[in-house]
Amino acid sequence: MMGVLYLLLSFTIGCAICTYAFPELIGITKSSYNNKRIDFSPYLLLLPAWYLVGTLSLTWATYFTAYAFRGEEEPLRYANVIVMPIAFVCSAYFLYFKVFKRVKETEASFYKSNTVKTEKTSTTGSKWFTNNGNVQKMELLLVASITVLAFVLMWSTFFVKENKLFVGLTVFSDFSPHIGMIRSFSYGNNFPTAYSHYAGEDIKYHFMFQFLVGNLEYLGMRIDYAFNLPSMLSFISAFLLLYLLAIKITGKIGTGILACLFFAFRSSKALFTFLANIPKGRGILKALAENTVFIGDTPNEDWGLWNLNVYCNQRHFAFGLAVMILVILLLLPRAYEMHISIELLMNRMQRPLRKPDRWKLWKELLLAKNSWSVENLRLTIATGILLGSLSFFHGAAVIGCLLVLFVVALASKHRLEFAILAAITIGMSLLQTNFFIHGSAVSAKFLFGFIAENKTLFGVASYLERLLGILPLVLLVAFLIQKSIGKHLLLAFALPLFFAFTVSLTVDVTVNHKYIMMSCILLGIFAADLVIRILEQRKMLVRLAGIFLIIMLTATGLYDFLTVIKKNTPDTAIVLKLDDPLTDWINKNSGSKDIFLTSNYAINQVVLGGAMLYQGWQYFAWSAGYDTEYRDRQVKRMYEASSPEELDKLVKENHIRFIIVDQDNRYSENYQLNEANIQSTYACVYREGEGEWETAIYDTLLPVFR
Repeated sequence: MMGVLYLLLSFTIGCAICTYAFPELIGITKSSYNNKRIDFSPYLLLLPAWYLVGTLSLTWATYFTAYAFRGEEEPLRYANVIVMPIAFVCSAYFLYFKVFKRVKETEASFYKSNTVKTEKTSTTGSKWFTNNGNVQKMELLLVASITVLAFVLMWSTFFVKENKLFVGLTVFSDFSPHIGMIRSFSYGNNFPTAYSHYAGEDIKYHFMFQFLVGNLEYLGMRIDYAFNLPSMLSFISAFLLLYLLAIKITGKIGTGILACLFFAFRSSKALFTFLANIPKGRGILKALAENTVFIGDTPNEDWGLWNLNVYCNQRHFAFGLAVMILVILLLLPRAYEMHISIELLMNRMQRPLRKPDRWKLWKELLLAKNSWSVENLRLTIATGILLGSLSFFHGAAVIGCLLVLFVVALASKHRLEFAILAAITIGMSLLQTNFFIHGSAVSAKFLFGFIAENKTLFGVASYLERLLGILPLVLLVAFLIQKSIGKHLLLAFALPLFFAFTVSLTVDVTVNHKYIMMSCILLGIFAADLVIRILEQRKMLVRLAGIFLIIMLTATGLYDFLTVIKKNTPDTAIVLKLDDPLTDWINKNSGSKDIFLTSNYAINQVVLGGAMLYQGWQYFAWSAGYDTEYRDRQVKRMYEASSPEELDKLVKENHIRFIIVDQDNRYSENYQLNEANIQSTYACVYREGEGEWETAIYDTLLPVFR
């Protein structure tokens, strides 16, 4: 119940903050960026905005309050006891004085009015209501579809049944550190925060979404609800905000719907390549039904790197995307102001301008005073704080958003607002980085080609053609038919993609795939606009071409979705017991400062217990920037130590509290386990199983060799 209340408070406190920080929020839903009237329910913007803003503010407040009480046994208890009542009082105050009071004033004004509606007015109103009613039905259908999609994805990959936790086959690897981080908060006292798969060091990974989930579980929400509900809300928010952004840009509801469709189901030639390679004599339907792997012939595509599975195993990604789209929604009017000014001036001249004259006109406008002045400082500061507070929820979304806004700002009015926003965002990110990380957070270097096999210009072109199918060609046509503002936005939305193919911020460049996905999601708006223009033509053959384009742009993504469902069944899931004695022992007898020396675990009952691993599965820590090779050597030395004195010295140097010996250690290919030495050095405080299947835990605070 308290976890549900926390989520509700996220909405109410978000409502209060948005009312003061973004008072023009409702107005955004009334017209397109070209000032044409649009039909859009304001709540499809308000509810996502309230959730995002409220969650960011409430979660950060909870975290820092818990950090202040880190010396206590349960800092989250103090944090929630302080933060939630304050949020409740602030929300109640706001709702009464800003909502209920306004409703009463509106009612009083209505009853005082003696205006009588004419029959003509009534008829017009009825017509408007009928049209708007159709739009509302369409919006309800859209929301329902997105909600069902979110539910299927989240609950098919992570759920509890009969006191067992089922972790889907396509997500268990990423969920290893995620669950470890979640339980380090809900079961432990991970303040200052350390990485659960590389304990004892700083935290280089954006972990705040996992902290949110951990706090919800601490408040009594079962772990699958604690993880799935915020994930669903984030997923739905991202889709609804993209829907609005597409309508704001094009003025067409159909474009918004198609943009959501292209968001969900990626464009790729993978399905068509798969069909072409089916052996002769084997039925197509049978081959499609029997396949249980993600299709595609680009590197790592079998991971599900580009489809809906990403939002299942990286739950924080949708949250980051939603905030990114919200910020873009709020800032794009500045670009339209500049382009509208250009068009008005050209119309006044009543003659076509030569290219030199156009460049001169652009130059004068770009250097004009209102091109740099600050018009809305409150909006600028609020969006800067909003984006900056996202850094440790999803850092890549912050970078991707700044890249888009950089190009948008180049031909916008009030460019100083963009500079201030960027300064606030970067400043907040640096403050958080200095607080959480010892040393540099990223190491940027030029790296052309991303993960393309052939890192040449033509090699990258071939890679993109195989990965994205006809989408690049569709976008090229869209670019040619767009006006100047459309071309400007296409370039802005494409910048994260170019960034992914030229810059690496981490040792694992594969993580750049998120920037490519960001670009494809935003560029999908213009692909959708082109398709809608084709469907609006009268000729049936042209319309059929539009339908064909939709199929080509979504077929692989639709099949990927079916593959996600097929791969994630209870039979293929990693199953963990919620009432397992080993998990329970770790929860009750260790804290987040107690480091476990173990085999290189990914996910198991030890991780579920919230144990902080000295060296978990190396890929997670390595890709986050930790020195896993050093710890590999230390693990080998400790498990192979030949004497109690040698082992005890190494244990103290590495701050190990517990040593686990199990079958993984006994059959490790990386070292020869000296189990007898461990037994003669420390007392065994937990034991289960027999023989080679025995799991034993040794407490280094209980030496027996002296």
